[in-house]
Amino acid sequence: MNAAQSMNLGLLLTQTARLFPNRPALIQGERTWTWAEVEQRVAAMTDALRELGLRKGDRILVQSRNNVQLFESCWVAFRLGCVWVPTNFRLTPPEVAYLGASSGATAMIAEDVFAGHVDAVRAEAAALQHVITIGEPRTGEHSYEELIRKHLGAEGAHETVAYDDPLWFFYTSGTTGRPKAGVLTHGQMAFVVTNHLADLIPGTNERDCSIVVAPLSHGAGIHALLNVARGAAAVLLPGEKLDPEMFWQAVQRYRVTNVFTVPTIVKMLVEHPAVDRYDHSSLRYVIYAGAPMYRADQKLALQKLGKVLVQYFGLGEVTGNITVLTPDMHSAEDNDPNANIGSCGRPRTGMEVAILDAELRPVPVGEVGEICVRGPAVFSGYHANPDATAKALRAGWFHTGDLGKLDERGLLYITGRESDMYISGGSNVYPREVEEVLLTHPAVAEVAVLGVPDSKWGEVGVAVVVRREGAQLNCDALLAHLENRCARYRWPRHVFFWDALPKSGYGKIVKKDIRQLLFDRGDLRT
Repeated sequence: MNAAQSMNLGLLLTQTARLFPNRPALIQGERTWTWAEVEQRVAAMTDALRELGLRKGDRILVQSRNNVQLFESCWVAFRLGCVWVPTNFRLTPPEVAYLGASSGATAMIAEDVFAGHVDAVRAEAAALQHVITIGEPRTGEHSYEELIRKHLGAEGAHETVAYDDPLWFFYTSGTTGRPKAGVLTHGQMAFVVTNHLADLIPGTNERDCSIVVAPLSHGAGIHALLNVARGAAAVLLPGEKLDPEMFWQAVQRYRVTNVFTVPTIVKMLVEHPAVDRYDHSSLRYVIYAGAPMYRADQKLALQKLGKVLVQYFGLGEVTGNITVLTPDMHSAEDNDPNANIGSCGRPRTGMEVAILDAELRPVPVGEVGEICVRGPAVFSGYHANPDATAKALRAGWFHTGDLGKLDERGLLYITGRESDMYISGGSNVYPREVEEVLLTHPAVAEVAVLGVPDSKWGEVGVAVVVRREGAQLNCDALLAHLENRCARYRWPRHVFFWDALPKSGYGKIVKKDIRQLLFDRGDLRT
């Protein structure tokens, strides 16, 4: 018996364009595109790429900053039955060349400012046949806008797809070696969009508005699908650098109702004085993901914005779909039973979360183990990497590599990455728990704790601290703050004060870079 075919996810745009043709879809600077315009442009580009010979299953690499063309490119790929392979635009040419080669991309859409990236991909990716340029094309390249002009009025038919047909190679950040392409499928992503609408931004409709503060290539791109599905406009910031003043201006001007971001950016936005100069009462959902928010930052955000915070925990391989901490599960008051301090929430609708030990057995409530998950949001595996797929999906569970525990209500608490934990004098130390305490010191703006080798204790902790502007703080004062707040075996043995911590293109603190810098600067020795 043949299985029923799946809906092509690209239909989400087409359906919305039919319902709300004249409503705003995308806003950047002073330019607004309606849903009808975006649909017409996507249909035209779909037809153009078909004419160039692209077929179902082909991979389309995209190297671009946030703009209308990047926004459209995923819908073009979905519609063709091709696989969208977006890069983080901040990657170097060799890094993008690796993505082009490892994905087997046959076409590349790139902004003209990334000509060096295009050349690097051409040199490495044997399958690459076509380059479509956003801006001024070079010899042998196609103009993105010219292709659209030539094909305006085309139907741009949606390819028939099955549930397991891939539509997106979601590259991991590569914290353990080369990035791997998580394969996201049409059927899986239909569940993810539905689930995100139910759990993260319930009640969203065409009168809502989202603002994009992160590259559409990853989590912000997933979030954009939800707003398209409901006809909510998206505001793209005019530049690639996040300006808090401009952000709050836009929230007021467009009556923005939802935003997807990471804790470090929420912190930056609510600490900026502009938060008090503009009306942000329209905000209903400020979604933060990628890491739990430190309690001190959470409290300030709640005081400034009200009960609008939504935390979700997940990875690209589960497309964010593991747990959710809804607005009513947040509170700025420490003694409020609804504060759920330290928790990243309850399992997502239709998903199962378990804490397993090394023998893949569930551990008792309250005990630490690896966070594992199963359900329809789990990806289908890593592209061309059966060993990594088998390791990630052992015993029927997706293994996150994160450590955590469940309480008696089923709420999840993350204690850190499996790779972050270190053993000092025979005792397990989870850096996040120490970081939480250090961040309650009024002079500490940011901190990272990591374990380093030690001849006596096996490993000891190192704290790298960023002071608040104008604050005075030395090592002795910082350690005194830990007294009676943190067991001594967990105290860092070394403390360094830096002006800033290195962050990824998605705004997350990168501990492997901190570790490397400590050695490069001579602060630590191998």
